[in-house]
Amino acid sequence: MSSTARTAIVAAGACAGVALAARAAAHRPPRRAVLSGVPPRRGKPAAPLPPALPPGRVVSLPGRGEVFVRDSGDSGNSAGSDGAPARPVVLLLHGWTASADINFFPAYACLAESYRVIALDQRGHGRGMRSTEPFSLEDCADDAAALLTLLGAGRAIVVGYSMGGAVGLLLARRHPRQVAGIVMQATALEWRQGARERAVWRLLPVFDLGLRLGAGVSLVDQLLRRVTAAYPEIDRYRPWLAAEFGRATARDLVATGRALSRYDARPWARRLGIPAVVVVTTRDHLVRPVRQRELAEVLGASVLEADADHDLPLADGDEYARLTRLAVDRVAAAAAPAEVNR
Repeated sequence: MSSTARTAIVAAGACAGVALAARAAAHRPPRRAVLSGVPPRRGKPAAPLPPALPPGRVVSLPGRGEVFVRDSGDSGNSAGSDGAPARPVVLLLHGWTASADINFFPAYACLAESYRVIALDQRGHGRGMRSTEPFSLEDCADDAAALLTLLGAGRAIVVGYSMGGAVGLLLARRHPRQVAGIVMQATALEWRQGARERAVWRLLPVFDLGLRLGAGVSLVDQLLRRVTAAYPEIDRYRPWLAAEFGRATARDLVATGRALSRYDARPWARRLGIPAVVVVTTRDHLVRPVRQRELAEVLGASVLEADADHDLPLADGDEYARLTRLAVDRVAAAAAPAEVNR
């Protein structure tokens, strides 16, 4: 089978939510628990019980709509002399087909030790906004900016995974006064230059038809069974993960994919001029490592490497949390203190 065909198959599974996680799980032995010290539970929990998560609520963005937000808050931390929160703000932007919780649940706790953590479900994903307007990554970036303004968060360190990286770069471009620095993870400047990428996006109508015919539900269940067989530490969360993946509709996923196929930050990304770290997933089959390194070069970013595929947050949550915290700490140190939460 050609590399283009393999990539197309992987992307088709991604529309169902966890193909990359399952593909990797089928070929790797189990790793340590996502939540250290917690033994895996045998059997299947009856309810979709989540792991520990920051407080969540629905927030109405003036003139835009409602979004679901996780916010660790600033309780127990005094404000600075200028009245700004003492802790820097980290804004988390999730990837395609996921939600904030699916993407970031392994990293919430370690980030909240030193930062105010804010994460939202983006349009068409999770509990995110459903709109009759055509989906655009620019609208996602504007939603994030409106949320930071409404919460009085000041300038944030923005973490973007895969699609979230595209939204994060657009946020920095369109709302530069709200972004102190960026952490890009498993993402790229564009996804349309190479023949492999173009082949993937041409298959979107096939993905759309399969999802509308109900293939997505059975595929998600099958793949989650495989990934939790290889990583039993997350088996207890399988019903919750399946429910979270099921929140997105076929229409929303395909519309998002089309927007990603048109995205291209090459003409302007070099001019952002803010502290940046890029986490490269070195065995990534969906966003090739060479594309991730190109992004780092254009941004003038330091690079952290993860020996992982695109499924890193699920496949090795401990390592993902460690790298995310390290990357955020580096950006926070590089950003002038006056630039964070100003």
